[in-house]
Amino acid sequence: MEALFDNLHGVAAERLSFAPAFEGRAFLLARPAGNILVYSSGRVADDFADLSAAGGIARQYLNHEHQANRSCDSVAAEFGAPLYCHAADAKAAAKTCNVDQTFDGRAHHFDDFEAIPIPGHTPGSAAFLWTNGAHRYLFTGDTIYLRDGEWRIAVLDGISDRVTYRESLELIRGLDFDVLVPSMAKGEPFQVVPADERYQRIDKLIARIDAGEF
Repeated sequence: MEALFDNLHGVAAERLSFAPAFEGRAFLLARPAGNILVYSSGRVADDFADLSAAGGIARQYLNHEHQANRSCDSVAAEFGAPLYCHAADAKAAAKTCNVDQTFDGRAHHFDDFEAIPIPGHTPGSAAFLWTNGAHRYLFTGDTIYLRDGEWRIAVLDGISDRVTYRESLELIRGLDFDVLVPSMAKGEPFQVVPADERYQRIDKLIARIDAGEF
């Protein structure tokens, strides 16, 4: 496990079979009230010792159905951590691993941790906003990912919906965050971003949606 920034830790990264130039990873949010694992990783078992030393895992959250894999069950077995995902993607995720809890609307699951539906990439895509006092981290999954420092969108034929994707980008534009943490990246796995730059980057992504680009 790698200490990345403040209380954000990265689980061992894995090369993505559908995009070999990119790495995917899960992130541990170190919290006094109980650590949260966001996303999943096929290599999470490699870091079980480090995760235990850091206080274990109280809950795991998936951004969307494509993140469901057998490692989620191994996390549950090792740490007793229930798996959460959006209700709209729960049926698909449950084909691969056990889904313990679902959520639907926007809500604070803890004082410092909010689940925010952002449909578009998939019907049940969700972002997570973590406020730890020093920073406000936004976990966007594949809805916004990083390629050599640039923000990108992932519109999938037959799965994604451009109208709801655009609406979700507008919602994200209005969120107050200063650290972007996607589930896949080529280059740095997260990015610290000032507010004015954040608006510009989101506007570029919306323009790509309007232009019919991916």
